[in-house]
Amino acid sequence: MIEISKYVSGYNYIPIICGPTASGKSSLALSLCEEIGAELISADSMQIYKYMNIGTAKATSDEQARVKHHLIDIVEPGEYFSVSDYISLCEKEIITILEKGKLPVICGGTGQYISALLYGLDYEIDLDTAKIDQYVDRISSEYEANGIEGIFHRLEIADPEAASKIHPNNTRRVIRALSVYEATGTTFSEKNRKSRTSGAKFPFKLFQIDLDRDQLYNRINKRVDIMVEEGLIDEVKDLYARKIDPKSTCMQAIGYKELIKYVAGESILEEAINEIKLNTRHYAKRQLTWFRYINGIVSLCQEDMTLQVKSILTEIK
Repeated sequence: MIEISKYVSGYNYIPIICGPTASGKSSLALSLCEEIGAELISADSMQIYKYMNIGTAKATSDEQARVKHHLIDIVEPGEYFSVSDYISLCEKEIITILEKGKLPVICGGTGQYISALLYGLDYEIDLDTAKIDQYVDRISSEYEANGIEGIFHRLEIADPEAASKIHPNNTRRVIRALSVYEATGTTFSEKNRKSRTSGAKFPFKLFQIDLDRDQLYNRINKRVDIMVEEGLIDEVKDLYARKIDPKSTCMQAIGYKELIKYVAGESILEEAINEIKLNTRHYAKRQLTWFRYINGIVSLCQEDMTLQVKSILTEIK
């Protein structure tokens, strides 16, 4: 593991601010970066795409002027981008920032990205990792749309040994296990007997803002209304006009897939907006479940952002 103290004096950990959508993690990460002169690395699987700004809550031009952002607007809509692609780029950005004598701050809600940073990627002796990553992305999109039940049932049929050892709520491992089988025909259990895990390359410490569930859902509903007011419909119309494959990952993003139906004349606007709110609330619940199974997350219970920043700084020194 690379020690960061030789690059940035006084710090022993790289903070990862994670958690559900609309919890306020981006604002907190921005404040932390401004406080210590850090640079921000996104861990959001939709903010990587160009032209998707409002619906992904991407940093505004003003925010990007205040703090240097990395790993946003790097992929054309419709292009394939895997977890391993993200890890490769993220680790390079971390080194680049550290070599400037600055601390990287990672912020996002994509559990796959954060888990891969923490635990490393699997190195299989004879399995096609790129193909597995494609299935992980595909099944993750299915999970975000429909939940884990059907996916776990498929795993029980395909790999009963793995299903007996993995709790259905541990969605990260369920998705990974089924992806290995559907991509290669080899069970997850057999893969584990042939694999090793790279482990984290850097010392990370995770932080999550602790919000009451009702408060979080109210924030989600309000944010969807604001996105619509700020021009989300026009943003979706622009993507629709680009004739991007509707099955591509970016077109399955919440806020886009619902409004595409409206733009295509398949639903009315009120229905689409209500569906966005519902799907976002369900997604936030799944994010909370995902992060619950990651050990060592520091819960930030203070409501005051200044106190939250101080808590993070105390933990990473």
